Amino acid sequence: MIDISIIVDMKDASISNDTNTVLSDVNLKLADGETTYIIGKSGSGKSSIIRTLYGEHKLAGGQVKVIDYDLDDLTQKDLPLYRRKLGIVFQEFHLLNHWSVGRNLEYVLKATDWKDKSAIKARVNEVLEQIGMLSKIDSTVNSLSGGERQKIAIARAILNSPALILADEPTGSLDPESSDEVMYLLHKVAETNKTAIIIATHDYRLIEKFPARVYECKDGQLVEHQ
Repeated sequence: MIDISIIVDMKDASISNDTNTVLSDVNLKLADGETTYIIGKSGSGKSSIIRTLYGEHKLAGGQVKVIDYDLDDLTQKDLPLYRRKLGIVFQEFHLLNHWSVGRNLEYVLKATDWKDKSAIKARVNEVLEQIGMLSKIDSTVNSLSGGERQKIAIARAILNSPALILADEPTGSLDPESSDEVMYLLHKVAETNKTAIIIATHDYRLIEKFPARVYECKDGQLVEHQ
């Protein structure tokens, strides 16, 4: 019997953009190792779902459980520990451009209470090896292409072995070839690490090329495509 864990469980949730409710009666379940796309027009609620799951926006109503946290009970004190169980990939990378790749990743581990220098170095090397970027460990971020930077952002997201990765338009600033490489890597991470991934995107070409479940934000609802 296969042991499947539910990583995200949204029941009749109301999602806001911190001022107005943009989605109502949202129901979504996501298991470990599963990838789901969220599509929709600009302003339809894609990013608001990501930000709610990340704890940036307060849940407006209903119930949302992520891993072992109920978001309606999540306090500011709980937030740092909760976020350590997540990985997040942004469109704009959010890397320190004048630092080396290795230093960027080491910084994240030190900020999340890793103390042992040899363990930090080993984990950075392990993650870069997994994504095929170990040769870039000493390169400065500003010497990398857009696609390479996004791969490093993915490496950063998986450093602490998260149960869930949230990717908000991760290919929005990339050319088609780089977009394909990033999407392949995200799907590989889901399969290899048993990580659940939610990808907010408007790129339908990638959905066709890398199929997974698809939900659409439309008319204030989240509708699953059949």
